[in-house]
Amino acid sequence: MEQNFTPQRITDTLKDNYMPYAMSVIISRAIPEIDGFKPSHRKLLYTMYKMGLLSGARTKSANVVGQTMRLNPHGDQAIYETMVRLTRGHEALLHPFVDSKGNFGKRYSRDMAFAASRYTEVKLDGICSEIFADMDKNTVEFVDNYDATMKEPTLLPTAFPNILVNPNEGIAVGMASQIASFNLKEVCAATIAYMNDEFADLSEVMPAPDFSTGGILLYNKDEMDKIYESGRGSFKLRSVYSYDKKNNCIEITEIPYSTSIEAIIEKLAELIKAGKIREISDVRDESDKSGLKLTLDLKRGTDADALMTRLFKMTPLEASFGCNFNLLIHSRPVVLGVRGIIAEWVNFRMECVKRGLAYDIEQKSAKLHLLEGLKKILLDIDKAISIIRHTEQEAMVIPNLMRGFEIDQIQAEYVADIKLRNLNREYILKRTDDIENLKDEIANLQKTLGSNRLVKKLIAKQLEGISKKYGIERKTKIVDDTEVEHFNAKEVVADYALTIFFTKENYLKKVPAISLRSSGTEHVLKEGDVILSANETNNRFDLVMFSDRQNVYKTRICDLPDGKVSKMGEYLPNLLQMEPGEKILFVIPTEKYEGNMLFSFENGKMAKVPLAAYATKTNRKKLTNAYYGGSKLVKMLYLGEEEKEFIVYSNLGKALYLHTSKVPLKTTKTTQGVQVMISKKGSVVQNIEPVETCGIEDIAYYKTKNIPAMGNFLKDEDLPEKQITLF
Repeated sequence: MEQNFTPQRITDTLKDNYMPYAMSVIISRAIPEIDGFKPSHRKLLYTMYKMGLLSGARTKSANVVGQTMRLNPHGDQAIYETMVRLTRGHEALLHPFVDSKGNFGKRYSRDMAFAASRYTEVKLDGICSEIFADMDKNTVEFVDNYDATMKEPTLLPTAFPNILVNPNEGIAVGMASQIASFNLKEVCAATIAYMNDEFADLSEVMPAPDFSTGGILLYNKDEMDKIYESGRGSFKLRSVYSYDKKNNCIEITEIPYSTSIEAIIEKLAELIKAGKIREISDVRDESDKSGLKLTLDLKRGTDADALMTRLFKMTPLEASFGCNFNLLIHSRPVVLGVRGIIAEWVNFRMECVKRGLAYDIEQKSAKLHLLEGLKKILLDIDKAISIIRHTEQEAMVIPNLMRGFEIDQIQAEYVADIKLRNLNREYILKRTDDIENLKDEIANLQKTLGSNRLVKKLIAKQLEGISKKYGIERKTKIVDDTEVEHFNAKEVVADYALTIFFTKENYLKKVPAISLRSSGTEHVLKEGDVILSANETNNRFDLVMFSDRQNVYKTRICDLPDGKVSKMGEYLPNLLQMEPGEKILFVIPTEKYEGNMLFSFENGKMAKVPLAAYATKTNRKKLTNAYYGGSKLVKMLYLGEEEKEFIVYSNLGKALYLHTSKVPLKTTKTTQGVQVMISKKGSVVQNIEPVETCGIEDIAYYKTKNIPAMGNFLKDEDLPEKQITLF
């Protein structure tokens, strides 16, 4: 059957179809703007503002959701969930925007469901009066909504840096945003300090983030300075707990912002089930209307503080908050530090204030113009009445007044609309008394509008008032990272000597030294299996294992079960969950990841890589692309920290002496290294062996001044079949 289709370039298809979607998600959905809101937040709050919910009684949430659909073309549940996160009842924000009544769930609970919108009630919280201040004074731009039936603001004229006061997180296409929240008082003080001096040390008045869930922030100055300057970095938050001596239990009342009470309970249950935590007899979630409370019942004799130090390391009771201060500036995503965000907000707020001042000047000037026309009427009220009275046609009233008093059309219309009862001297004098005051006000407004210094002074005054009216004490306590006790895993891991046996068939035995000495039996191995290496080490060390798929598997030796020589040991493919058909080639125990690895490839190249390249801060279990895979691996060796001597053999019967100092150290794991033995006539490297075990007496014969080299043919007495061996 003939198919009719038009070929398309994939790049053009992506550009025409995918890019508009990606840009829409970035600009119109996931990334907040300088006012601190995403479009969904802004549309919801503006709808509530237009509904008159800044004052008065609450209304049903369903009513707000329905009205918001005029601006936000999403489903009712999506809009309601947006509202939930902004409410006082949800406790996700330091300064909630929505005053709520009913069940809105909790930020610290993943499973606590919020009630349906028909059961809950909302209105705008008091702080929203600062969000919508001067909203009707042309302070921000307005655009058509999605169906052009009404107008909506592009930004809200927030009178304080809301972008820093409340947290914001979002995932767009190819980028994400994670903005921490800061204390309102501190943010206002830092903004004022910045306006006075752009190079002021903001950390003096705003030392670190603050979160609605409280907790303890472990302060590291270098890391915090990095966040303040670049907008990227991370810090750790700890839970707050107390020990109830009477009931022998630990009560946790504050947890990190980035976790939930269910996640903590699940991890505790997992550790208890695995036998890694034996001091806890029961875990209970006792959270209620008064707040969060997680109770851990302890077994007799348990040191509560020592246990919590371990739990901070092993559970989400201590969690990291990763910062990525990505926001939209003029519809372009930009990652800014705290100083940069404050600078952008000040510019934004100055523009809002200037537009508001210009609006006030325009309105007052218009009023002054009318009053000046009214003042001229004061000269002869009877004349004004006479003109109106003797004008035969209504359409000529305005022109006749304009000619009679030398006023313009706007002034004349204003005079003509005055009620007859108000055409008295007293009324007109009262109205015209404001002329001089208006002139002074307009002059002051124009003076302020023309001076950035005065505009900043006005913003600073507003910030001081907001800080005093809405500021709250810091919820998250700051503790220097060096002042708290950190868990050291090695302190609770048994310290004893042992030997790691590794076999050709990928079995591993961890045999304690005591068991090895007392054992009088030979090793039990699978039929045809042999031991490839035996490394004496310690239970506190790590074990690094290289596979034939360029992967490295890592594990703590203490996590391996103790074995015996009379047992076959652990089968590594099962233990490490390796890929089908994958085999471990080499194992090395290490404590500090010191020394170097040497990789010899069939093409004659060798790579020397520091073992430290395989050390990771995150305790990853598997590293891919662990060594070069462009040529078949002949052998890998652990050199330690000293250079060594080897003999390199080719399949053509040639040998070459190598001192590893000739091979430069590379920090890239996948480096192919340098050419050591020149490949000629299809020759390949077949083996590499330490000088002390190669059995060659005349080593000098195989030495060369430089590498790469072809090597020399083995002498008859050095051929493997001519050498005396013990086997």
